[in-house]
Amino acid sequence: MCFLKAKQDIIGYYQSMGIKTEQAETLPQTRSRKQAKEAPRFKVILLNDDYTPMDFVVEVLQHFFHMDYVAAVEVMLEVHHKGVGVCGIFSRDVAETKVALVMDFARQYEHPLLCRMEKM
Repeated sequence: MCFLKAKQDIIGYYQSMGIKTEQAETLPQTRSRKQAKEAPRFKVILLNDDYTPMDFVVEVLQHFFHMDYVAAVEVMLEVHHKGVGVCGIFSRDVAETKVALVMDFARQYEHPLLCRMEKM
């Protein structure tokens, strides 16, 4: 709407200067803005192992992914029963950071918990 008003103002200005309307309408058009592509999203997933305690996985989900206790237990059970569980969906930088933090935390407490990221 603003663009049309601005174009009418420009045409009116050129007409007042004695320039023919046909010439004024052939003025170069402004480039339309291209819509920015949405950044790719990544799933952060936990993988099941037989050695990491379930309580530790719940603690990781609560601390690093800000889940409440019930949501953390649901994801932990998904990891336990299906072998993999989605912790969240993030941009690349955030996903990489969360994977690194979880892996470091697990190693600090000597647990073999695996955390990965996958492009959606």
